[in-house]
Amino acid sequence: MELVEQSDRSRASRVRERRRSRVLSRYAGRPIRLIWRYVARHKVAHAVVLISVISAVGFALASQYGIRNLIDALPHGRAHPETVAYAFAVLVGLILADNLLWRVAGWVSARAFVRVTGDIRQDMFDYLLGHAPSFFADKQPGVLSSRVSATANAVYVIENTVAWTALPPTLTVIGAIFMVATVSLPMSVALVAISALLTACLFWLARKGTSRHEAFANKAASVDGELVDVIGNMGLVRAFSAVNAELRRFDGHLNAEAEARKNSLLYLEKLRLLHALVTTLLSAGVLGWTVWLWTQGRATTGDVVLVGSLGFAILHGSRDVAVAFVDLTQHVARLAEASQTLLTSYSMPEAPKAMPLIVREATVDFHNVSFAYPGRRTVLNDLTLHIQAGERVGLVGPSGAGKSTVLALLQHFYEAGSGCVRISGQDISQVTLESLQAAMSVVPQDVALFHRSLLDNIRYGCPEASEAEVKRACEDASCMDFIAALPDGLNAIAGDRGTKLSGGQRQRIAIARAILKDSPILLLDEATSALDTASEIAIQAALERLMKNRTVIAIAHRLSTLQSFDRIIVMNRGRVVQEGTPAQLALVPGIYRDTLARHSRRAPAHTLN
Repeated sequence: MELVEQSDRSRASRVRERRRSRVLSRYAGRPIRLIWRYVARHKVAHAVVLISVISAVGFALASQYGIRNLIDALPHGRAHPETVAYAFAVLVGLILADNLLWRVAGWVSARAFVRVTGDIRQDMFDYLLGHAPSFFADKQPGVLSSRVSATANAVYVIENTVAWTALPPTLTVIGAIFMVATVSLPMSVALVAISALLTACLFWLARKGTSRHEAFANKAASVDGELVDVIGNMGLVRAFSAVNAELRRFDGHLNAEAEARKNSLLYLEKLRLLHALVTTLLSAGVLGWTVWLWTQGRATTGDVVLVGSLGFAILHGSRDVAVAFVDLTQHVARLAEASQTLLTSYSMPEAPKAMPLIVREATVDFHNVSFAYPGRRTVLNDLTLHIQAGERVGLVGPSGAGKSTVLALLQHFYEAGSGCVRISGQDISQVTLESLQAAMSVVPQDVALFHRSLLDNIRYGCPEASEAEVKRACEDASCMDFIAALPDGLNAIAGDRGTKLSGGQRQRIAIARAILKDSPILLLDEATSALDTASEIAIQAALERLMKNRTVIAIAHRLSTLQSFDRIIVMNRGRVVQEGTPAQLALVPGIYRDTLARHSRRAPAHTLN
């Protein structure tokens, strides 16, 4: 019963994930809608921030009235001190309320805005992992990782800019205009017209600079991508004495980014300069108008102070609003660019009604499968292949014959151009990716390890495994000897992509990882290619234990590793040209026998490369 409930919960979770993935793709290049999606998750907190900011601005404006009342009360203050005291107390109360409400807004926003940032980063990473391998093959890892951070950071900056830079002056301008109307309606109308026109002009000019901001966003992401690319291939850089060349190349990218940033910032400064000149002239005009009203006896001294301060607040507020919107335009452009890259629709979305793969018998079938990588010639031509449950099958053939493509299609890294691939009679395009991956253990030629402990790397496919189970897997994979020699043992860090280990050590870690995962189908892609002869003998014994009662598909250029297999399939140009037992193929003219002959003569070309 418990297993059924867990299965139901897992299925419901997958449905939610698929629905969320489809929804997120709708926000690609739509930054405002994307922001609102995450703000809506924390409605109450954002409502508190909004109400607090509105109230704080209201009390700040009201304090201008408080100042006017205090000034007007001063001439008669000696005769009526209670009037001055009352005006003073009201002013102090307004100032106190203003400051307290800002602190409430700041306290709540410190939690809400950070949560929004975390939600976006999590969802962007979650969506990114759902892309097919072909998506990652076309893009630099650094560019993608920088865009995940850029998306979250842009939203954080936008929320803060709206809350603290754009919203307060906007509310101040609106409130101040109404307050000026109580003294002089014509002045209020003039201020409305001038402020609206100025803000509209600056916002229009700001939008015209969007291309400059987007260019800067692209260049910044490109620099991040170059950094990760070079650092990840530092061994290659050193091997070819290319340090100076990479420095020059990176300097070129930095110069391009600096030029794009300069163009973006200078455009913003031109807008700020324009607004500063206009504001100076208008401030002088408002002050002169107010003084003229006073000379006509149509305004009190307090009115002069009130209208003057409010006029300045309106003009400077319109400047702050315009500058804030200019800054927002830049950040929104970065958010749009980053989301456009990350939220590209999946090229291989999971089938809407995908069901978990149920492996009763681990059979593998390729039925009339043809496939070509984008922009390249056909790799597989009408391939039909049946592998029985528990059968050990070796794939051999020259480079480009389609061997690795067979394993890639079996793992559903790509969609077959025609035909279908089945496991245990089920079309793998109609099953959940999680269940498909759980059915297979892979020992690749180029072993990938995380910059984590060996313990974490080995139990990556079986995180619930105990340390004792990990050690048994290491012993079966003949890697416990070198692990025990490390100062930290299983807690030793593997390094970036396993750089602290030799090639042979990495492959033995990968074999231990596959042993621990214990899946019914085992894929071996040159699993012993990086081992010396002594290690290979030890690993062969481990592989024999691992392959027992499993369906095995192995790619091997060392034919010695396939001698115990049930069947050898020889591929050439995407087709099966020979198949049979190792003993049978050794007697039949063809690629297999020719390779055996070269190997026996110890010729340099003793592999099927």
